[in-house]
Amino acid sequence: MEHYADVDAYLADSEQWPEVIAALRPVLTGCGLTEEIKWGKPCYLHDGRNILILQEMKDFLAVMFFKGALLDDPAGLLREQGPNSRSAKRLELTSVDGPPTGADILAGYVAEAVRVEDQGLESRPARPQPGARSSRPASRPTPTCRPLRVPSPRAPAVQPPHRRRQEGRDPRGPHRLKYADRIRDGRGMRG
Repeated sequence: MEHYADVDAYLADSEQWPEVIAALRPVLTGCGLTEEIKWGKPCYLHDGRNILILQEMKDFLAVMFFKGALLDDPAGLLREQGPNSRSAKRLELTSVDGPPTGADILAGYVAEAVRVEDQGLESRPARPQPGARSSRPASRPTPTCRPLRVPSPRAPAVQPPHRRRQEGRDPRGPHRLKYADRIRDGRGMRG
């Protein structure tokens, strides 16, 4: 990605749509926007907040509104950025003179975008479309775990020795049973 000092330097290096960008600049700055280079492209801001960015594509110049999904679009001119895009929408321009790229139409979209930004509106995350490919790597599957068996607070974790003796299951021998019985009864080893 190239780093440009300002939009003039960007236009001097542009080969695809420099005439259209040059014609758009007075319209955009006339709407009260300031211009900067962000992400290597001309970006237009209102009170330090991003409103739109110009992106040179092969077949058109995209005027991408950062919160385009929140804009009123009665003419249906705004296009989706992609299937996983949350809020960005764009106008696709091939010239500045003809419809739908008239300066007054663009100024209306800019005024609407500034209104949305001033009101602090935010778009909700988009739900992924069925079959849409995501640019993010797939998350790892959640491992399946065996449920943890927690003993009841009433049931002892290990049967006391006297129960094992009653059931005849103490593998440690009879001397252990005598010791356990003495401890339980509070007599100790000598007693």
